[in-house]
Parts: sequence; C-alpha cells; structure tokens
Amino acid sequence: MRLLLTSAGIKNTSIHNALVDLLGKPIADSNALCIPTAGYGHPQGSPAGTWRFITGQSSTPMCELGWKSLGVLELTALPSIDEERWVPWVREADVLLVNGGDALYLCHWMRQSGLADLLPSLRETVWVGLSAGSMVMTPRIGEDFVEWKPPTGGDSALGIVDFSIFPHLDHELLPENTMADAERWAAEIPGPAYAIDDETAITVTGGTVDVVSEGHWKLFSS
Repeated sequence: MRLLLTSAGIKNTSIHNALVDLLGKPIADSNALCIPTAGYGHPQGSPAGTWRFITGQSSTPMCELGWKSLGVLELTALPSIDEERWVPWVREADVLLVNGGDALYLCHWMRQSGLADLLPSLRETVWVGLSAGSMVMTPRIGEDFVEWKPPTGGDSALGIVDFSIFPHLDHELLPENTMADAERWAAEIPGPAYAIDDETAITVTGGTVDVVSEGHWKLFSS
C-alpha cells in the first residue's frame, strides 16, 4: 500500500502532485472510496461534518478533486455484510480517502470490519489520510489525542508505519497545537515522530518516507 498522510487533505500543489505520483495516473482516471467513519467517534464530529467531507464542502480537500468515481465505505456497516460483497469494492478502488476525527475509533472499526487485515494485500492501493486518517497508521497517537476510549485501552494504533504524527501544527484555531506542545507530546512517545502543519504531508512507498511541504514541520528522533 502507498500512503499519503496529510494533516488537512490535499491543501496545495505539492501535495496534489505527490498524490498523482502515487496513483501513477491522473485523478480523473482513478476510482476512489471515501471512509467517513472517524468523524463519528470524535466529540466534535457531527452528521453535518460527515456530509461536508463526502460532498467536498469542507476545508480539507479530498473528495472534490475530480475522481473518475467516488463511493462511500462506512466501516461500521461492514461487519453485517458478507466479505464477498465489500472486499471487491475495496480491491477495485485506486485510492481510499480517509476522513479525520478520532484515530482510535477509526482503528477499532478498521479491525472490527476486517479492513485492517486486508491492507497488506492492497499493494497498489493509495491510502490518503486526513488527520486521524493518517494517525491511525502509526504505532501510537499519544495521550494528548485520546478522546474515544478503545475497549483495550491505551493509545496504540495500527503500526503500519514506524513513526507517529502530530497534525495541525500551529493551527490558528488550536492553541494547544504549538511546536512546544508537539515537543512535549513527542517526548512521551517512543520512536520517531513528525509534527506537521496543514500544508504538509508524508508519503510512504516501499519503506521510503518523504515529507512534502509548503508549510512547516519537524521530525523528533527517538
């Protein structure tokens, strides 16, 4: 699987170009599924926010980029559907667009639905994460970002990558997301960790990690 881990979606030309490179073809020739699930788990999530994400009317560009086709994959529904139905939907998609919200809620339903188990076989699929949709791929999100409490407790996510992510660095509406806050957060997490602003994304292909940015970011080494 190829990863484009963003703080706030496809916010600038550099991130847009990185997405096209990962797809290996134009967006207009690519089939997408969007996954809104994480939005329901966060205290600030709402049905209206989910609608804005799906319809491309939010401030975090994902679904409105001009895809060849766009469908909605709601993970909480998948346990009640035969895998023979939904697995082909995922395999036929070129890209999964994963909404922000609560990373641990998303992680829980990725495991419950079976999507987490399917990921290793999706070698050519591009995963585009938005905030929590990016954090879910990391080993741990840090106690600062724990809102929804998973049944197993803790702050562990999927661990698909070996680094953690602090999104929305220095966001004007998030006074608790300063660089000093990120440094304190990183000190409590083992392993490397990136603090990224909304103009920054991280690509992961074949074990190679690159930062794409028109803003600012910092890597905290363990």
